[in-house]
Amino acid sequence: MKPETGLSLILAALLLLTLAAGCGPPLETATVTGVIDGDTIVIDTGQQVHYIGIDAPELREGVEDWGAEAWRVNRHLVEGKEVVLERDVSDTAADGSLLRYVYVDKVFVNAEMVRQGLAEASSAPPDVKNDRNLGGLEAIAREAGRGMWADK
Repeated sequence: MKPETGLSLILAALLLLTLAAGCGPPLETATVTGVIDGDTIVIDTGQQVHYIGIDAPELREGVEDWGAEAWRVNRHLVEGKEVVLERDVSDTAADGSLLRYVYVDKVFVNAEMVRQGLAEASSAPPDVKNDRNLGGLEAIAREAGRGMWADK
């Protein structure tokens, strides 16, 4: 094989790897038709969407401390709005809900809930793309005594 051919093959392989690295799961858009709690919404397809990487106090099974506030803030952020949904590795949870990072008006909703102390970072491998960011925001919220960290 000529040296030029080998170099061309290497360059072609590098180009394909570069393109593949930038080709993550496609982003989806949807309108939020309901807010179940601080980390779960319903979109216009009727599907539930659970926010990846966070765990907010529950509202469904009796109100946990801060559950109502997490629900209220989540409603304010997303209800009736068009959101962008980003998948990580997993598509759905065991209960059939979609697993997504959620963005609205350039706000990363998962992170905003943690930043305000209304959810804690909750790693769920293999969906770990934003774990470091969410964990850092939780540490800052704890240090500042925001939301559910106010009494601790």
